[in-house]
Amino acid sequence: METRKITELLVNLVRARSYPGVPHQEEAVVRELNSFLAAAGIPSQVTEVREGRPNLLATVDTRRAGPHLLFCGHTDTVPPNAGSPGDLFAAEAKEGRLFGRGTADMKGALASMAGAMAALSRPQALASGKVTLAAVIDEEMESLGTEALILSGFRADAAIVGEPTGNGVGIGHKGLEWMTIEFKGRAAHGSTPEAGVNAISAAAYFVRLVEEELVPEFERRRDPVLGLPLINLGTISGGDQPSTVAARCSLQLDRRWVTTETIDQVFDDLERLLGKVRERQPGLKAMISRVPGGMATMIHGPLTIDPGHAIVQSARKALAKLGRPSADLTVFPAWTDGALLSREGKIPTIIWGPGDLKYAHSPEESIELEEVHLAAGLYAAAAQDFAASR
Repeated sequence: METRKITELLVNLVRARSYPGVPHQEEAVVRELNSFLAAAGIPSQVTEVREGRPNLLATVDTRRAGPHLLFCGHTDTVPPNAGSPGDLFAAEAKEGRLFGRGTADMKGALASMAGAMAALSRPQALASGKVTLAAVIDEEMESLGTEALILSGFRADAAIVGEPTGNGVGIGHKGLEWMTIEFKGRAAHGSTPEAGVNAISAAAYFVRLVEEELVPEFERRRDPVLGLPLINLGTISGGDQPSTVAARCSLQLDRRWVTTETIDQVFDDLERLLGKVRERQPGLKAMISRVPGGMATMIHGPLTIDPGHAIVQSARKALAKLGRPSADLTVFPAWTDGALLSREGKIPTIIWGPGDLKYAHSPEESIELEEVHLAAGLYAAAAQDFAASR
């Protein structure tokens, strides 16, 4: 496997801007992947999910009966950070690291996966079965690409989603809901507050109930793999001026849920607290809604996989083969498309890729090139072992 070519591909992927607002957002990334794979003799199928926003599928097929493994990675990134100290699209290498938007999240893994596909396409590299690379759009927003892949009827026996785990094997992550809580009261003069219904006071009481009643309840729902559910109160805004009773207040929150909960329970918890807020302030209206753009049609639930599953074992064997025998199984902190593949597509999935999540979305986003090259070898070795697992 030629590390130079993998590095060149990653540089080209980073320079291909693919954040929201770029015309034909992910198209340039797909062109680079398609060119790399074509040079390795691997044909790609490119399908538009939205105009100018294509998914790419490429398969190495032995034509011999055996398991089907999916490599999956997203081609979009978040936008550049305001006030970033450098050019996030220059893709400059310094002291063994490549800097740029998407290096960690997750064009590094895409380059590794493409490199693994090239290695697996060589004669006798794969004993049986087939391996598919899916490069999908829109993971940072609504996961339109993975939804389209699942709705097309695509199936595989296992999947690897290449989010940045430092090449540790992730066997799960929490589910994700972004919600808005709208409080609507009644305006009045600040000198006669009893004539109004203060929406800010209502929001403050709601926050207190979350901290005093809901968060302690999470301990009883601790997941054996994923740990505690989480809630983060992320934004709040309301009111008009100091001398007016606030008629409105809006709060947005991030709720991470686990397999000991249901999505209905996630919403019911908050509705129960809002019932107490309404009871305390007659005339108040309070409503829950999902934040627009957080999901398309499929619930963004939690992901877990049995540590004894063949793909987990193949990944661990690959790590041992390439000098990382002590690598532990991990839980990934963020949400990924792996949950859709697992829950909706019924494809057992691990999260496994180069890079460190702390650099993702940051002005200093970067990745160690050695990790990228190692990941390419790990993916290929895991695929070879998985092909022999049946």
